[in-house]
Amino acid sequence: MGTWGSGNFDSDAAADHLSGITGRLVERIAEAMAGDPVCLEPDEYEGVTVPCDIELLCLIAEQGYAGAGVPEPAVVAGWRETFMPVWEGTIDDLEPTPEYKEERRAELIRTFDRLAALAERAH
Repeated sequence: MGTWGSGNFDSDAAADHLSGITGRLVERIAEAMAGDPVCLEPDEYEGVTVPCDIELLCLIAEQGYAGAGVPEPAVVAGWRETFMPVWEGTIDDLEPTPEYKEERRAELIRTFDRLAALAERAH
């Protein structure tokens, strides 16, 4: 395996490792998006963890390390088109404050936009 620097991620083995980590994040997100939409509601586990996994994927990909993969732009767009309507359609059932609802919605959109921008650059 090749090494091109002294950093922790400057080798083929590290790139393979990072590819595995980001691949698992992508798989988890994809599985949640393909599952029952009820699981994506804001008070459900995957409704919370999907944005977390997208954020983690962004944090890793933004470092520019070899092996840090992100999905195709169309995949990210599909995820957003799946997730946001579920959130929009169910958040009011939880009776959030208007401030929380506005701030959370903006954060979710920023998160998807961030991954979309990374996907555009990578593909």
